[in-house]
Amino acid sequence: MNPDETMRMLQAAAVLFTVAALGGLVMAGIRFRGRRNPPAWLAMLHGLLAGAGVTLMAYAWYAGGIPALALLALLLFLLAAAGGAVLSLGYKWNKRLLPAGLVIGHALAAVAAYVLLLAVVLGDVSA
Repeated sequence: MNPDETMRMLQAAAVLFTVAALGGLVMAGIRFRGRRNPPAWLAMLHGLLAGAGVTLMAYAWYAGGIPALALLALLLFLLAAAGGAVLSLGYKWNKRLLPAGLVIGHALAAVAAYVLLLAVVLGDVSA
């Protein structure tokens, strides 16, 4: 894969993560405004969009390599995904209130990854 194709894949992933992040902000607002969890459809859409972004980044890495910062972003997104899976399967699925600390940890990993990805996409950091 040539560098232009790699960058387009990372840009598409950034768009997916942007929309996923907006959903994440809405869900955090719902969770922290009261003692209730966000709706399941919103959590599923959030996970689907973020999962698609992770998949694009992983494919770009596998098919030809990505800049080191993008690889670090991918690893942090995978960490955030693990936290999201715990939130969904361990708490939401069992109708338990999402723990604030885990929600914040999930968000911090995702935000750090997002900032690194944006640094690559907007700053055109080369491989």
